[in-house]
Amino acid sequence: MKKGTEAGTRSFLDPVAVIRAAHIRDGAIVADLGSGSGFFARAAAHAVGPRGRVWAIDVHRDMLARLKSIGVAEGLRNIEIVAGDCEVRGGSQLADDSMDMVIAANILFSSLDKDALVEEIWRVLKRGKGGRKPGRALVIDWKRAFSFGPEERHMISESEARAFFERNGFQFVEQVPAGAYHWGFVVQKV
Repeated sequence: MKKGTEAGTRSFLDPVAVIRAAHIRDGAIVADLGSGSGFFARAAAHAVGPRGRVWAIDVHRDMLARLKSIGVAEGLRNIEIVAGDCEVRGGSQLADDSMDMVIAANILFSSLDKDALVEEIWRVLKRGKGGRKPGRALVIDWKRAFSFGPEERHMISESEARAFFERNGFQFVEQVPAGAYHWGFVVQKV
C-alpha cells in the first residue's frame, strides 16, 4: 500500500489530497464541472498557481457567488466563475480542446444525462497531438452502501463509471484515493 493510501481510505474526501494524487500541476488549465461551493476548484487553484487558471462551472448561481466570495477572501485570483449546464453540448461555455484537466466530482450521481456530461468533458479536453499530452478527467463520486450521501438508487459504481467513460472516448490512467465514502479515478482523452 502506498504511503498515505490507508489513511485516505478511512477519511472523508480531501480535495487537496485528491488534487495532489491526480497530478494537477502549476500552470495547468482546469475546469471544475458542477463546482458547487468550490472545494475542488479552490484546491485546484492553489495547485495550478498564478500561471494556471481554474474555471468553476455550475448551474446554481448562488453556489458560484459563494465560491467567488470565498476565493476572494483566500486571495485566489485564478478562478473564473461561469454559470453553465454541463449536460448540454457547449453548456459549460468553454472552448473545444482547451482544458488540461476536467474535474467531475460528485456530479455523476445527480446527472440526468450522463452521456451529455461525458461528451461535454471530452469536448473541452485538449487533444493529444503534435507532442501535446491529451487532456485528463478526474472523476469522483459516492460509494454505495452508506447511510448518508445521495440515495443509493442514484449512485453509480466505480466500475460502471469507468466502463462508461471508456465507451465514450477515454482511457483509464489510474485510481486516486478518495476517502472512505467516495471512489476516484483519472482517465484521459483518446
